[in-house]
Amino acid sequence: MIVLSCKDIHKSYGIDIILDKVTFNINEGEKAGLIGANGAGKTTLFKILTGQLEQDSGDLFIDKNKVVGYLSQHLSLDSSNTIYEELLKVFKDLLDIETKLKDLEAKLNEPYDSSKHKYHEKLIEEYTTLSELYNHRGGYTYKGEISRVLKGLGFTQEDFDKKIGILSGGQKTRLALCKLLLTAPEILLLDEPTNHLDLDAIEWLEEYLKAYKGTIIIISHDRFFLDSITNKTLEMINGHVNTYNGNYTAFIEQKKKNYEVQLKAYNLQQAEIKRQEEIIERYRSFNREKSIKAAESREKALQKIERIEAPDADTKVSKIKFETRIKSGNDVLHIENLSKSYGDKKLFYNLNMDIKKGEKTALIGENGRGKTTLFKIIMDKIEKDSGIKVLGKNVFIGYYDQEQSDLNPEKSILDEVWDEFPDMTTTQLRNALAAFLFTGDDVFKKISTLSGGEKCRINLLKLMLSKANFLLLDEPTNHLDIVSREALEDSLLNYDGTVLVISHDRYFLNKVINKIYELKEDGIKEYLGNYSYYVEKKKNPLRYEEEIANQGKTKTQIQEERKKKKNLEKAQKEKQSRIKDIETAISNNEKKLLDLQNQLCLEEVYSNPLKSEEVNKEIASTEAALEKLYSEWEELL
Repeated sequence: MIVLSCKDIHKSYGIDIILDKVTFNINEGEKAGLIGANGAGKTTLFKILTGQLEQDSGDLFIDKNKVVGYLSQHLSLDSSNTIYEELLKVFKDLLDIETKLKDLEAKLNEPYDSSKHKYHEKLIEEYTTLSELYNHRGGYTYKGEISRVLKGLGFTQEDFDKKIGILSGGQKTRLALCKLLLTAPEILLLDEPTNHLDLDAIEWLEEYLKAYKGTIIIISHDRFFLDSITNKTLEMINGHVNTYNGNYTAFIEQKKKNYEVQLKAYNLQQAEIKRQEEIIERYRSFNREKSIKAAESREKALQKIERIEAPDADTKVSKIKFETRIKSGNDVLHIENLSKSYGDKKLFYNLNMDIKKGEKTALIGENGRGKTTLFKIIMDKIEKDSGIKVLGKNVFIGYYDQEQSDLNPEKSILDEVWDEFPDMTTTQLRNALAAFLFTGDDVFKKISTLSGGEKCRINLLKLMLSKANFLLLDEPTNHLDIVSREALEDSLLNYDGTVLVISHDRYFLNKVINKIYELKEDGIKEYLGNYSYYVEKKKNPLRYEEEIANQGKTKTQIQEERKKKKNLEKAQKEKQSRIKDIETAISNNEKKLLDLQNQLCLEEVYSNPLKSEEVNKEIASTEAALEKLYSEWEELL
């Protein structure tokens, strides 16, 4: 069943056409990815779908029985609330029911007066109805759900009582996403939901959205994320939308085939049109009545041909080519027992790593663990607390800063690049800028007026022109659209220097990287492969540890290691068994609680003060047991 439909939606600002005859349908339960270059109109379309903007023309249909939820609608958070208090607001209806139930329980506990039989009957009826409604709406599980979503998106138990006013912009965005997910609208619109999330949180969000019962449309440049969740792809290009069945990878395959078929048909028709036009011109050149009539006849036939449009072509950054001016030695970077803290906050210690010439290495870890700090230590911009850091012979660093802090906001694009590379001729500079999509008068725009994606392209151009042999890249694909990401990936694959990159882009990590360092407080762990290899080893840590540990060990040592492995596997099984037991106990206690609440509605109970008190005590005991079970369940997960 169609729940959302667009037909010939048009939107323009002056002479700039943003959306042109946008047409597509979304069926109930579908999970669609909306992709396209930066500035293609994706967010504009979302604002039309949510009523924030009105289309100039065209028809929009949204099932009136469905609630549409959009992340930006929930960014108005109450700074005076704590994180937990803000999310409790989502369940205001349940909180109101809880208050009413407590009032009714107090009244039911009053001594039974036979002269007020109807009054007691009314109380019982109201209490029964409210109890059933409370249970149906998740009254016994919503607190656990709040905790699950907050922890899944990277908040700790200690964060729950923090005031929203002291949170960073990224934390507020994550909190807004938590609030939206808990609201559970039937149609969920997500605009770059993985921004500000670390890898663990992204993976949690994937699993959550896979199980989501509603309809989802996601704007994202995270191709791995799209592959994992979506079953339909909407490509926004040149103002309109092309629809493909399947996830991002399926879309790429279909698009390539469609493009080749359309291009072949277009080229064949263009060749035939050109041939006909040449025949018409030749007939006209004879300048005879018969030949002129023949020319006119062919011209009329040519005008009636239904013209095939040229297939849409992506506008992309071209000619990204990273080269090295000087070759480095084989040992590029050696780090030994490195540590760094800020006051009581210990970022890392006992950090050891070695990077060799030509390696393409990723540095991953939770947000705030000190990955960018490590980069700045490598570049001598920050002092280490202790340890050794040595750069190899002839190593020249090129640094890409995700914050774009090295760009001067008062300079023009042209001056920003030219001031750093003054030996370039005007022609060389304009050609380089054009390759990164800065043409004509665009080069005179001030840096302060540019989008995140445009600033990103300037820094990539400067990095390319530097011809450094050791690239330190801090989230290089942030702000880049998918086409530009792929151009960057291809250039790094062909780069003959060394790369160390911080990234949450798993598609990028799979395609480009051949070694991963996972940064933790107590040091660093090395994985000799791409992201999929890393995930596999994380899922089977004992197998991975055995592979590393068994190198050069005796049979006795290997047997001891295997014994430890069995003990760990046994402990893990016991943990999983305990989780299962707790879940069963939670279910049984929730049923028991509902049964006890129903007992309060029986005349033989509410009319007997002693019996009523006994049931209420058992209710309190069961609620306390539930609270304890939920607490243990959360700790084990």
